[in-house]
Amino acid sequence: MISSGNDHESLSNQRILLIDTVRGVAIFGVVLFHFVWDLEFSGLIDGIAFHPVWLAFGRLLAGTFMFLVGVSLVLAHGKGLKLNRFVTRVAMIGAAAISISFVTWIAFPQTYIFFGILHAIAVSSLLGVLFLNLPALVSLISGAGLLILPQFLKLELFNTRWLAWIGVSSSPPPSNDFVPILPWAGLTLIGVFLAKIFYKKSGDSRSFPDLHNTKLTRILSWMGRNSLLIYLVHQPLLLVIILPVARMLR
Repeated sequence: MISSGNDHESLSNQRILLIDTVRGVAIFGVVLFHFVWDLEFSGLIDGIAFHPVWLAFGRLLAGTFMFLVGVSLVLAHGKGLKLNRFVTRVAMIGAAAISISFVTWIAFPQTYIFFGILHAIAVSSLLGVLFLNLPALVSLISGAGLLILPQFLKLELFNTRWLAWIGVSSSPPPSNDFVPILPWAGLTLIGVFLAKIFYKKSGDSRSFPDLHNTKLTRILSWMGRNSLLIYLVHQPLLLVIILPVARMLR
């Protein structure tokens, strides 16, 4: 998931380099994705940001974060919910999500982000924590159900912004980033399932696959540990650079 920096310490208080690195790769991909979007928004390029392949890349990044939500929940709370840490993390991500909605509402009132990746991570964390003490198979079945359900259930009643976030609307409102609970929370529950399979009840972090500590993995893992901060600041920084350049070249 987009990390506040301390959300998935293992039960033995050792971070798992693989998880931080995967998250680091994903947040690097988000920066790249938005860099291309900003170039097209400013008129410097055309025909890439909304190409189906590029949009699929963006969905892959969102799916990676949602999957890691479930994995991180197990690693952080697999032997008992650490309530203060959990509430603090969800509150931090929720506050960031509300901030994103407010800022984008001012900048893009017709397509503001009413339920994007941060909103989905916060709500999916609340959902995923309910499965921590249930058998792993329950998480798998439930996750698969959440992935499949919106393919068959489309309701006009859920087309408003107040309800579209659930994920069963027939025509959701336009948004610059829309990550509804269905089907995306299904990936979170599958992450819970797989983490339970790899991370044995003993809480021994050696039971979880990991990477070698190299310069590249250290850089990427640092990005992963600071992914929430990177997510919040990268777009303003990119726009501060790209928009003046676009004006100069016109």
